[in-house]
Amino acid sequence: MADIVSKRFLVSGKVQGVFFRASTREQANQLGVSGWARNLPDGRVEVVAAGDPGAVSALEEWLWQGSPAADVDNVEAQHSDEQPSGRFSIA
Repeated sequence: MADIVSKRFLVSGKVQGVFFRASTREQANQLGVSGWARNLPDGRVEVVAAGDPGAVSALEEWLWQGSPAADVDNVEAQHSDEQPSGRFSIA
């Protein structure tokens, strides 16, 4: 069985009000990644993702693009101790 990794991403730019969270959920579910995405008061989107290392890396790469209307400036990544399971959700 493959190791499971968990990462927390802070995505900045034009990422709120552009279906970024919904698109992230769709992409994560296609990759088999668990976790969640939520808007932060400062305009960023926080994403916590757990799963196969390759799938989490693929989601991280996708976050730099985001939804078609998004304009991503930066994606900060760090290890997370959270271990979400089940389908990816949005808050």
